[in-house]
Amino acid sequence: MDPKTTAKTTKDQASTRPCPVRDEKKFHVRWQSAMANIDRGQWDRLALPLKTPILEWQWLNLLEASGSIAPQTGWDPCHLTVWQGDRLVGGAPLYRKRHSNGEFVFDQWWARWADQQQIAYYPKLVGMSPATPAVGYRFLVDDTDSAHTIEQVMWEAIDAYCLESGLSGCHLLFVDPAWMDRAAARGYVPWRHQSFLWRNRNYASFDDYLAPFKSIQRRNIRRERRRMQQQGVMIRMLTGDQIAPEMAGLMYRYYLNTNAQYGPWAARYLNAAFFHDLFAHYRHRLLLAAAYHPSTGEQPLALSMLLYKGHTLIGRYWGRALPLKDLHFNMCFYAPIEWAIEHDMQRFDPGAGSPHKIYRGFEAVANTSLHRFYEPRLKMMFNRFIDEINQAELAQIDDLNAQLPFSAKSVSDGGGVGTMALDKG
Repeated sequence: MDPKTTAKTTKDQASTRPCPVRDEKKFHVRWQSAMANIDRGQWDRLALPLKTPILEWQWLNLLEASGSIAPQTGWDPCHLTVWQGDRLVGGAPLYRKRHSNGEFVFDQWWARWADQQQIAYYPKLVGMSPATPAVGYRFLVDDTDSAHTIEQVMWEAIDAYCLESGLSGCHLLFVDPAWMDRAAARGYVPWRHQSFLWRNRNYASFDDYLAPFKSIQRRNIRRERRRMQQQGVMIRMLTGDQIAPEMAGLMYRYYLNTNAQYGPWAARYLNAAFFHDLFAHYRHRLLLAAAYHPSTGEQPLALSMLLYKGHTLIGRYWGRALPLKDLHFNMCFYAPIEWAIEHDMQRFDPGAGSPHKIYRGFEAVANTSLHRFYEPRLKMMFNRFIDEINQAELAQIDDLNAQLPFSAKSVSDGGGVGTMALDKG
């Protein structure tokens, strides 16, 4: 029996199953086929207290409602919800996947090995904010004395669902480090991946941010910043109602321009409807860097779109109409960093990308995905090699950070990579 269709509630088609919990209170699991089937207020009561915006109802719903994340694109939503009566007490965005695109955790080589051994790697179950390589995934759980029990219900429900559905494994990606140990206790094995992070080390100004750099790189950054003025480019940072909904079409066009540069390696997962809905309904979480140039009149020459919440800034998409020198560095790094300092942002996750971030003061850090295989041969191979893979990844992180352009004095004074170990554990 498919647990997604075993019962009907008053609002949607969902499965309802009492879970075997050792508690006098009754919890029920319902697997939901869309975020639209889950009450927004109930979900956000659990999601809004988190530091990240990428698990909020509206962000996840816009991805699905636009058709960007949908069964026809290889993402079959099967969100786990746990209820106590009419109250949502647990939730996890989950998707059945028949490919690995849009995950940014590159397990395709595991899939190729499985195919060679005639083992079905797909479909699999994936927990993440789709097409969003930003750290923060975790279960959403009511903050009550029953929180631990609710999580146990969720783990047991995932195990039962994967086994009954014949899924090879469950994969939780870009996991919140503060939550990671709870998944490890359930047999999920960590896989480390290199990413980047900028930290605000109590900077009061952009010059404070530049101070730890070696003099040659400090001069390079200042020259790259001056080049905007020399080329007649003015960058404005826009938030909330300053962002005109009509800019969505331009953002989408620039998103396509950027992806076109990468050919078969492009990360084009979103459609025009997503951007239009985002700019219409989610502007309170958007930061938009808009570059203006006389050649394009009132229309921005380039756009860089970021998300923010609390003290966290997340880089997402950018694109341009003209290839002006150093425009990318200013739109995606320097202007957002200056804005972050002015608005007390403590962390800036710039997203996936290349090592040139190191030379702008972004440290290499480890993010973690967690994997539980139900297929015995996949589990054996993963467990056999993952320690060696993780050691190699952490060594690469050390090698990248050895290239950080900070002066020896700033590192010894704590202005460089003094807290790096916190992100490698």
